Parts: sequence; C-alpha cells; structure tokens
Amino acid sequence: MEKKMSDEEMEFSDDDYDDYYGVEYDGDVDHVDPEKSDPEYFDCACLTDTEVERLLNESVEQLSNSIQVTPALAKVLLHMSNWNQKEIVASYRQDCHKLLTAVHIKPPAPPEQENSNNQGESAGQASCPVCLAPMSPDIASHLSCGHTFCHDCWSKHFEVQITQGMSTGIECMGNKCQVLAPEDFVLPLLTRPRLKEKYQQYAFADYVRSHPQLRFCPGPNCNIVVQAKESRAKRVKCTSCKTQFCYKCGSDYHAPTDCETIKKWLTKCADDSETANYISAHTKDCPKCHICIEKNGGCNHMQCYNCKHDFCWMCLGCWKAHGSEYYECSRYKENPNIAHESAHAQAREALKKYLHYYERWENHSKSLKLEEETLAKIRERIQNKVMAGTGTWIDWQYLLDAAALLARCRYTLQNTYPFAYYLESGPRKDLFEYQQAQLEAEIENLSWKIERAEMTDRGDLENQMDIVEKRRTTLLTDFLQV
Repeated sequence: MEKKMSDEEMEFSDDDYDDYYGVEYDGDVDHVDPEKSDPEYFDCACLTDTEVERLLNESVEQLSNSIQVTPALAKVLLHMSNWNQKEIVASYRQDCHKLLTAVHIKPPAPPEQENSNNQGESAGQASCPVCLAPMSPDIASHLSCGHTFCHDCWSKHFEVQITQGMSTGIECMGNKCQVLAPEDFVLPLLTRPRLKEKYQQYAFADYVRSHPQLRFCPGPNCNIVVQAKESRAKRVKCTSCKTQFCYKCGSDYHAPTDCETIKKWLTKCADDSETANYISAHTKDCPKCHICIEKNGGCNHMQCYNCKHDFCWMCLGCWKAHGSEYYECSRYKENPNIAHESAHAQAREALKKYLHYYERWENHSKSLKLEEETLAKIRERIQNKVMAGTGTWIDWQYLLDAAALLARCRYTLQNTYPFAYYLESGPRKDLFEYQQAQLEAEIENLSWKIERAEMTDRGDLENQMDIVEKRRTTLLTDFLQV
C-alpha cells in the first residue's frame, strides 16, 4: 500500500537553509545558557518603525522633562550627542550655553544687528534679504542667530534641502551660519504634505543612525530596525526578510574575521579581481590520469570518474595523505628569506601568498553554491524514500540538518582565510591554522558523507555533525573578535 505523507511532513521551506548560513543547528544536546556556550550568541531584538518611534519618543520626553526644553530641541540634543541622556543633562546643567552652541542650536557669538540696510526702518518696511520683498513680522521668522527671512524663502530653502535628502542637518540661510533648524521650526513652514512626510522619514533615519543601540536591517526594502545594548561584531538575523549581517558594520557576517580586516580583504579582492580571474575555472586535471574533471559538488574530496583516484581539489594531493597532512594543505608556507630578495621577487611572493588565500576563499564560496544543488538532491531523495514507504519525512530530517550545519561551517571556514592572510606569523597564527585545518578536514568528511548519505548510517553522520560543530565553536571561541 502506498504511504502518503501528511501536510506537516511535506511542508518544508527555504527558511530551513537561509543564505548558506541560516539554519540554527540544534542537535541532541543539553540545553545550556547560550551566552556562555555559543561564541556567536547575541542578545538583540528586531523592531518595527512604530516600536522604534515609541522608543525614541520616550527618550525625547524624558530629556524634555528633565531639563525643561521643547521636544524638538530635545531631539536635536539627543541626535547630536548620540542619545546619551546622562551626558546631555550634566552638560546642560553645567553650562547650557556652551552645550547649545556645541550642537549648533545657538551661534558662537551673540546675533549681530540684522541687515544694515533695514536699520532704522519700521518692522512693516523691512524686506527679505533673499527675495527683497517687503515682509511684516507675521510672515517672517528667524532662528537663534537672528537671521530673518520671509516664510516663502524659508519654505523654498527647506524644500531644496529635503529634496537632497537633508532633514536634521538643515542649517540657517544666513551667510556661513551653521545654526540648525529644529523640527518645530521646519514643519510649520512646509506647505506640501508629501514634503512633510519626506522630512519626517529622513529625520527618523538620521535618529536611528545616530543611536548607538539601533541599526537598520540592510535587507532590500526592509524597514526592520535591530536593537542591541552593545555594538558588537555578532551575527543578526532579521525576523522579517531573513537577511543575516554583522551588527557592528552592517555588512555580511564575517566571523572570525573582524570588521576592519574583512573590509580590507574585500577591497583587495575587488582591486585584484583581474589578477585572480585565471584561478576561477571550474575544471582541473586528475593528477593521476590527467583527464579533465569538473567540480559539481561542495566537497573537496574528489574521486576521478575515470581512474577512481581520490585527491584533494585544492592542492591535487592524494586524499589518503590528508589525514595527517591536511594542515599543510590549508597553510601558506612563507619564504623565510624573502626579506633579502629583490623587490621583484618580493612582489611575486606577495601575489603568491594572496592567491593562496584567495583561491581557498573563492573555493568555499563556490562550494556553498554547489551545496544548494546537493540540498535539492537530498530533498528529492527523501521524498522518494518516503513515497516508497522507507520511513517518514521526520525520520530523514537529520539529512537536512546535516546539510544546514555543513553550510554554516563552510561559511565560517570561508571567512577564516582573510583572517589568516592578515594574521602575523607566530604562535597565535600557528594555533589558528591548526584549528582551521582541523575544521576543514572535518567539514570535507561531513560533505563527503552527506553526498553519499545512502551509504552512511544515521549514527555515523550525526557523530560527524557533532565533531564539526565542536571544531567550529572552538575556533570561534578562541579567535572571534567582537
């Protein structure tokens, strides 16, 4: 009798394998405090724009009540002082004029007598310095600097600034005047509702960017804001668009490499992209029979389809030797005498070193993409087995868990190469490369077993999963810089 799968068993989404690094692997382990056991644990919350506005408004209200200023002025003070209320209150009570001058609410010097050509004239006979039209007090305004302009000119000035993406940084129209226009001065002078909406949107974005505990999700068209108590180089996963990124720098997550190092590495890769093009080919020759082989899976353990020779895709060495020599495969061997060589020789050595690390970085990137195909094959294989009555979807879930863990580990391993490239020689680098090599060896074993899962029992595969995750966690614990 044909066995049908339940809706629950059949349902499986791409969220189970997000962006090569998405699935939270949760094997049969005891539940412990993740903050102590997981080096990547990060306490954060994903907030909607409404929740963020409520959070910001609470800070504005507290400061406004504390030092008795308008909410608009409180916003300027908080925005210009990175939302540090204690520092603002202390500075305000010590010397309010100095603080207001520092945040460009007041001019450094008392306002000069405005417009000499208008001196002695009555208020009704004054003219706007911009459009020269007569202006009465009811159609003219000025900031603390004393520069007075008609409402129409203020409106045009604000419209131009907002169109250019400005909001909290809009300054007075006076010559070389840096006094800022607060929200309660700008909004009443904006005549078009759409312009007011834009101004408030830009101001909201400025407030979030200046807040040390908030960061926009970099996902496309995503309005989620992530809140965390500390700005650390930890992984964040948006609950809305599922984008994963480094909280500190906002770029793709890059542990164990720190933010500055990964930035230097990506810049170097972009600058040297043409130099590295020749190593991007998908084919290599078998080191034994020399037949051309194309890499169609994520695993670096290759077996020639012609002569059945097992070798390493990276170094083309015999795979049997990798049990003891894998450390040498991933490690770059420095030339100890390079300092005494010619400038040309040093340049060649520098390029050789870069290509060594770049090739491995790029290889793992390609392996991650190839393992997406492996995942599709695993799903198809599971479905066929379930339809044939060989277990349920849940019984075969461990294969999907293994594929997800493999992607997560390979993603970490890929980011170890920029770290190693910039790490200075010494005991610390020796330890790192040893742990890196151990992780790489276990990842390849896991990849090999997953691709041939029909020949591997569940216990053996889950044991390998446990080993790989422990290797990865150990490396991150020892070297993750946040």
